[in-house]
Amino acid sequence: MKPHVPRVRPAWLALRPEAAVEPLFPLIDAHIHLWDFSTPPYFACDLIDDTNSGHDVHASVYVECTMGYDDMAPTILRPVGETRFALSQAVAASPQKHRVSAAILGAADLSLGKAVEPVLQAHKEAAQGRFRGIRTRVAWDADPLAGYPGANSAPEGLLRQPEFVDGVKCLGANGLSLDVWLFHTQLPEVCQLAQKCPNVPIVLNHTGGPLGVGVYDGKREEVFAIWSANIRDVAKYPNVHIKLGGLGISRIGFGLDLLPEPLSSDALATLWSPYIATCIDAFGPERCLFASNFPVDKVVCSYTTLWNCFKKLTSAYTPSERSSMLFGNAQALYRI
Repeated sequence: MKPHVPRVRPAWLALRPEAAVEPLFPLIDAHIHLWDFSTPPYFACDLIDDTNSGHDVHASVYVECTMGYDDMAPTILRPVGETRFALSQAVAASPQKHRVSAAILGAADLSLGKAVEPVLQAHKEAAQGRFRGIRTRVAWDADPLAGYPGANSAPEGLLRQPEFVDGVKCLGANGLSLDVWLFHTQLPEVCQLAQKCPNVPIVLNHTGGPLGVGVYDGKREEVFAIWSANIRDVAKYPNVHIKLGGLGISRIGFGLDLLPEPLSSDALATLWSPYIATCIDAFGPERCLFASNFPVDKVVCSYTTLWNCFKKLTSAYTPSERSSMLFGNAQALYRI
């Protein structure tokens, strides 16, 4: 499933310059990609430029995106090439204060069940101590605009398949976690998975994917009600965590890249506050992580503006709670 990323427009982003607020506050970016799928490409040097733009970002978590697959390997082992790529980017960026790919989340076909074990071992060997788990993209919707088209779509109900559950249990046996990208309509399936795999840390990506396009366009309040109820149900399972961010994704439907100029961090914080506040209230500060989802969300704002927004969204919490959400939770979960 190759990601589709609209064009990043540096001149448009420059229309809304901001200086970093609280520049000495330590951060870990819990979700980044490095690739040549976007225009322009985004590699370690570009991430370093962004992390050097004013915030104190100590490390980033590389998340699979089908980059660098080994087409010469057996099919089930081809994703291991991406882990080698992520490590090579980390090496290329060293020495820097920011640790690129300090933790790596790879891809594997978990529907292999117990047969996924050699794939996990190959990822571990390739990552040289940085491999922390699998990110699986199960995002599915019957609507052709909201869902992913054709071969890019995950099969419906993948999280419920017994073989997939067995594959997730293999993650737990290896001390690994599961990141999941899905839509708000699929959150109840995470409840079932979390119940069956209580020893596996499960991390919801992109604020739980509240859709806003296709049949969901113009139904923001209705979607929010369903999404928030599902979020609170999933949060009842103590092994589930959530990454806060990714709200610039086109399928979320805010259309921020279509505006004459980027929104300020204050405006973004106002727009996204109901979602972020709901998640923190449901999961508690101890199970929330903030993530840039760059370069995907670079389509709607700069790195400096995004982390300004995140800091403002957490300003009402205690220093300890803010430190956990912006740094400590990612550090502990991904063993950075």
